[in-house]
Amino acid sequence: MNLTGSVSATNARPCGIDWLRVDMAHRPAVWITALSVGIVHAATAGRYDAQRNELYFLACGWHPDFGYVDQPPLVPLIAATTQLFGISTWMLRLPATIAAVALVFLAASFARLLGGGARAAVFAAIAASIAPGLAGLSSHLTTSTFEPLAWTGAAFLLVRAIREERRTDLVWTGVVAGAAMEAKWGIAIWLVALGAGIVATSSRRILAWWQLWLGVVIAAALFAPNLIWQWQHDWPFFAVILPHLESQRDYTGPFWQFEWRQALSMNVVLAPLIVAGMLAPFVDRRLADARFLSIGFVLTTAFYFLQRGTNYYLFPVYPTMFIVGAVCCERLDAWITRGWIAGAIAVSAVFAPVALPILEPELLQRYMQATGIKPAPIEAAGVGAPLTQGLSDEFGWRELEQKVAKAYRALPPDERSRAAIVAANYGQAAAIDVYGKADGLPPALSGHNQYWLWGPRGYDGSLAIHVGGDPQRWQRGCQSIQNVDKTDNAFAMPYENNRPIFICRGIRVPLTQIWDRLRRYR
Repeated sequence: MNLTGSVSATNARPCGIDWLRVDMAHRPAVWITALSVGIVHAATAGRYDAQRNELYFLACGWHPDFGYVDQPPLVPLIAATTQLFGISTWMLRLPATIAAVALVFLAASFARLLGGGARAAVFAAIAASIAPGLAGLSSHLTTSTFEPLAWTGAAFLLVRAIREERRTDLVWTGVVAGAAMEAKWGIAIWLVALGAGIVATSSRRILAWWQLWLGVVIAAALFAPNLIWQWQHDWPFFAVILPHLESQRDYTGPFWQFEWRQALSMNVVLAPLIVAGMLAPFVDRRLADARFLSIGFVLTTAFYFLQRGTNYYLFPVYPTMFIVGAVCCERLDAWITRGWIAGAIAVSAVFAPVALPILEPELLQRYMQATGIKPAPIEAAGVGAPLTQGLSDEFGWRELEQKVAKAYRALPPDERSRAAIVAANYGQAAAIDVYGKADGLPPALSGHNQYWLWGPRGYDGSLAIHVGGDPQRWQRGCQSIQNVDKTDNAFAMPYENNRPIFICRGIRVPLTQIWDRLRRYR
């Protein structure tokens, strides 16, 4: 393997996908990195269980629509597609594994596009693959899973359009942006920041190209169905996200703390690479036409800090900085680069059990206590997690469904035929919908987020099994309350433990009349 390849860009490159194929064929280290990423993710994908949000995505995907209260439709539809042949956590996470592998190849190709040689391509690919925060995003299926790939892909297309006068890449940028916004709106922040960088630099010449504006129109057209859905339903997304951002103010901290947590999430050994990526376009002539990337990075960072965004909201911006930094640092002695990569891999290996479900939960608890690397809560919902918030949210759901199914089967046939199941939050409701099908449970009801829009589904609530609710509150509205069980899992989030499961008989006011009062957008 040649780790001392030329720093200058190759002059006679094949076009399009042919270039990518030829370029990568001569980079065995990139292929080895991609293969390693695929193996690690595939081996850990089914180790625990589906996460709260993954179950919710499935429930939403089984009700196809142009949008949902708290998310666009793409990820729920992908989730539902993975379960066509039965419930499988491993299959549910296969798209995330594919996205993680694809990012490796994109990072290497991007480094080559910027004029980097073999060493830069390998460094960029490894950095993008081992950053703990990025690995965590692709460890399960979320609305953020595809963001690193989409944000980096959009930056790649813009740079290639500017460097190689490939104006059609601006059209494809619009396609990427529109598709990405059907998964999560975050890429709009990145693109606006990049746009500001383009206006502020010599790259502004692309503003005169009609392909750019066609790309904007395509992005808007792809995003429009979800936007219209939100408008038709009185913009519920903002009713969810704005209180959430307000609740984050106590967890974001001062700027130094925000940046320190970002560095830890990306691997502190790779922090200088990020700084190099930010500064290099202003000191390295080869990268002068990529200055808009640095400006976009700074503006996006400022936005998420000032808006008190959750820690991982900024993660998708870092692969681009890794790539620019790798091209800049390629001129370092090969042994320095190798040592840097080795140190970064070692640090990521220490953090890997916290980002990926590698260890058994009991062992993970001891590991975090011994190493002291348990992440601090990044939002109110994460306080008290026995593991990390993301990993603890993968426990307790099957046990919950089994207890509800036991209570349901214990009902006399005449009561069972009209029994509703009412859950306190979408995680509980989705667990019942996903795992309860095999036990013949009716669809769950809830006032939380999208479940509220689905309504009481024809149930009047005259007999209801409640999960996670407050028996004392419902005592006033029911003729009788029968406590039957409670949730219990040592590794689940605290607010999902010791939650009562009870039966309400003889509701005094039908669910249809009190449904509006049960709505909870958050």
